[in-house]
Amino acid sequence: MKFISWNVNGLRACMTKGFPEYFQSQGADAFCIQETKLQPGQADFAPEGYHAYWNSADKKGYSGTAIFARQEPLAVRYDMGVDEHDHEGRVIDLEFERYHLVTVYTPNSQRGLTRLDYRMQWEDAFAQYLLALDAQKPVIVCGDLNVAHREIDLRHPKANVQNAGFTPQEREKLTSLLDRGFVDSFRLLHPEDRDRYTWWSYMANSRAKNVGWRIDYFLVSRRLASAIRAAEIDDGVMGSDHCPVILDIEP
Repeated sequence: MKFISWNVNGLRACMTKGFPEYFQSQGADAFCIQETKLQPGQADFAPEGYHAYWNSADKKGYSGTAIFARQEPLAVRYDMGVDEHDHEGRVIDLEFERYHLVTVYTPNSQRGLTRLDYRMQWEDAFAQYLLALDAQKPVIVCGDLNVAHREIDLRHPKANVQNAGFTPQEREKLTSLLDRGFVDSFRLLHPEDRDRYTWWSYMANSRAKNVGWRIDYFLVSRRLASAIRAAEIDDGVMGSDHCPVILDIEP
């Protein structure tokens, strides 16, 4: 089974930069996107052969997630059931017979870490949400987690220790989630690969220089780890400040 995740940083803009062509060329079993920046009815994208599920933020032009799946799920759930966290369209869960597929767009701690305290509350709630799903059946969770986990996951770690996405607090939350039963699929197969990033600032020609961060992930329940066949970063794909990440797992 082939899964793709991509923060498109505005689907309407990405649609004019090759998104439909890339989508069709990949033939994924499920294609997850984050930061759609859409309200219901604003997107004219309904790929043939896929069931589409959208979760939009209350605030227009902000956040938002979607999943396009070939197989119709047994159940669809939007958000976490925690009112404090359920107004920004950040989570979708599709339940299939043997696994849950979750896409997430984790809140950014923002410049000056003005939203770090909220981010910590979110992290705790999301971890509990995933663990509850994992108690039912294995989980595949993908998306923009807005954190570079290790120093190897960004070009300039020492300069970013107190910046959003690389604070000790954010990194520890991901470590804690992994310790409780999840695996970072890319690092499982590519433990020491360097200069592999999924996001680049639009400033200072960062992408051309490959000055980036790896903040987009496929995490899987540890009991699925042996089924992973490939975990890749499709960093040649343009259209957003992020690139797609891919998971291939035995059916």
